[in-house]
Amino acid sequence: MRFVDLQAQQERIKGGLLGRLHRVLDHGQYIMGPEVEELEERLASYVGVGHAVGCSSGTDALLMALMAHGVGPGDAVLTTAFTFVATAEVIALLGATPVFVDIDPCTFNISADALSLAVEALREGKPALHPLPLPARGGRRMVPRGIVAVDLFGLPADYGRIQAVAEAGGLFTIEDGAQSFGAEYRGRRSGSLGRIGCTSFYPSKPLGCYGDGGMCFTDDEGLALSLRSLRLHGDGGRPYESVRIGINGRLDSLQAAVLLAKLEIFEEELAMRQEVAERYGSLLAGSSGLVTPRVPPGSKSAWALYSVLARDEDHRSLLRRRLSEEGIPSAVYYPRPLHLQPAFSHLGYEEGDFPVSESVSRRILSLPMHPYLRPEEQERIAAVLSAP
Repeated sequence: MRFVDLQAQQERIKGGLLGRLHRVLDHGQYIMGPEVEELEERLASYVGVGHAVGCSSGTDALLMALMAHGVGPGDAVLTTAFTFVATAEVIALLGATPVFVDIDPCTFNISADALSLAVEALREGKPALHPLPLPARGGRRMVPRGIVAVDLFGLPADYGRIQAVAEAGGLFTIEDGAQSFGAEYRGRRSGSLGRIGCTSFYPSKPLGCYGDGGMCFTDDEGLALSLRSLRLHGDGGRPYESVRIGINGRLDSLQAAVLLAKLEIFEEELAMRQEVAERYGSLLAGSSGLVTPRVPPGSKSAWALYSVLARDEDHRSLLRRRLSEEGIPSAVYYPRPLHLQPAFSHLGYEEGDFPVSESVSRRILSLPMHPYLRPEEQERIAAVLSAP
């Protein structure tokens, strides 16, 4: 049994996939070839925004989004404590300070209530209101510039409330939709939920290529121009003219060709993922000590991952051992919240600062999840998890 079955998908699209790859080999425009422009146009239309800017990874998409907003030293950017390191890493790479916020215990996404408190604590210089990074505790005021909200495991964050906090504080909002392409929030698709939406095309994502790739989405023409410049070393439009500091963040044509081939069956695969998630929910409904995912009304998950909560860390270890003995893969996303990662130790956060994130990190367990997971395979998984 595979955790993610890319082989089954490849068998379905092999003819179209090989045709597209051969066209790239024939024209030889391996970087930013016509496939990239076609992909940008099609995905911008799919998401419902005016502009899509392909880039080399989901991490670079986030980095470019922050650079387009001019984030730098002295700025504070608020984000969730429970996500992959890239979300906060890009903030730190620009010399800004990540300000972590706890999560909602049901969705695992950033808590809008905690976010509001964090913004107030920053503005007033009151760490008693909300845990703040070390630089903000000694009376030094940090300027909150923006929010990076994460759509964890494929479920969009609560952008209605997040955007209200952002607008009240004059902050920008970036959507980290690395795991949520194809998801929806109140009738709007992931990628359109922040001032800039970012996604990843890492192979295991709902829409993934065969290497690294990413994309930024926006309705703001000025931001789109900046993003296109940033991904090409700050290109100014004339040969070897750089008008800003940028990065080498281009998307290559072969990866775009893979994505275009996969796009032909993407909507069908989203429906199949939903069926797999619903079947899991039914099969695990009576499992003692397990909490299955909840999707709030008005939202649709892309189901990048199907993650349950065990009773505690020991229970999770027991379940993983049982699954492994039956040849069933599992994973833990994520075993340590960002505020307790060694890379962010200089911020001075401590255990207990974000109790929900800490509790979830000790209990979270991700099960095999992909469109081609068979009912009998899910029944095997459920039987192992439900055993006394």
